[in-house]
Amino acid sequence: MTHQTTHAETQVPPRRSIRIASMNVSLYGDSSGRVADRLRGGSDAQAIKLAKIIRSIRPDVLLLCEVDFDADGKTLNRFADLYLNAKQEGSGEPISYPHRWSIPTNTGMIADADLDADGRTDLPNDAWGFGRYPGQYAMAVLSRFPIDRENARTFQTYRWNQLPGALRPIDPQTNVPYYSDEVWQKLRLSSKNHADVPIQIPAGSRTNRVLHFLVSHPTPPVFDGPEDRNGCRNHDEIRFWQEFIEHPDAEFLVDDAGVSGGLAKDEWFAIAGDLNSDPEAGDSRRSAIVNLLSSERVQPLAPESETRSTATALFGTRRVRVDYVIPSANIPVVDSGVVWPEPNTPLGRCLDATDHRMVWIDMQPISDDSDAP
Repeated sequence: MTHQTTHAETQVPPRRSIRIASMNVSLYGDSSGRVADRLRGGSDAQAIKLAKIIRSIRPDVLLLCEVDFDADGKTLNRFADLYLNAKQEGSGEPISYPHRWSIPTNTGMIADADLDADGRTDLPNDAWGFGRYPGQYAMAVLSRFPIDRENARTFQTYRWNQLPGALRPIDPQTNVPYYSDEVWQKLRLSSKNHADVPIQIPAGSRTNRVLHFLVSHPTPPVFDGPEDRNGCRNHDEIRFWQEFIEHPDAEFLVDDAGVSGGLAKDEWFAIAGDLNSDPEAGDSRRSAIVNLLSSERVQPLAPESETRSTATALFGTRRVRVDYVIPSANIPVVDSGVVWPEPNTPLGRCLDATDHRMVWIDMQPISDDSDAP
């Protein structure tokens, strides 16, 4: 079932369900700390528009892509407290997210190797993930429900070569690997991070069920050369999740704490993020996203906007589908959508805050005796 989102409908969602969403908010700056400074005082124009979208759609669990990481969560907390949960005229009702996680990222983190073989180790090209400063383009999770941080898993340091069948970039003219053996043995797969975020979802009176929020933001499959190093990496960053959900006993999937294995077969999960790959068009190696959407472990939803389009981003004049919330096959999904209203509507006038659109799914309604609003 696909929901046709309109501004009138999203002001006060008439639902008793759990809404899971992903949105690339483009909250990054030119230098470290710049975004946090901008958000001080609650008057940043971009953040106000982003908040209006979020407050209108009102996700219960939300992944934010491209929001700066800082160890104390300053950027995320200012956005949540001063924009989402504060009175803003014309921005809808405030929304509170008591549970938050600003996720560590590889972007802007200098590697211990000369990745581009230019004899220097400088930002941004010699970071584990492309970034002009540490923490740029990071991810964060906002949730109305508790996040089980003790059982969360991250794969920030997972090496690309650990993935079976890894697409090592090859220069087609020389047939020589783009990365030297020394670099290839060290290179991390994730351009930001891959994180399994367990969230305690209400499942009835005084009972919860864990939803594994599987979040990532693979590198764009462009800005490289004939070796297609970013295309290869994007492909394998997406394929990582297929391995994770299909192979619970995989010894090659080793997280940052040294624990191996994928996700148990009976678990609920939702794969979310700006995956930078359209299954039908664009510059990526599309087989990874096509295969992921074809997995028996997922529901291959194609949420639509009110114009019946599945596109989630506008790159120049191109509309592409690159943002996802992909639920496991055992989750009772009752609705889904892409937030792309007509430009002359109040909500439509906020869309220039980012070149991406929020995508969301609704899970089975919560029982009447729960505390959902």
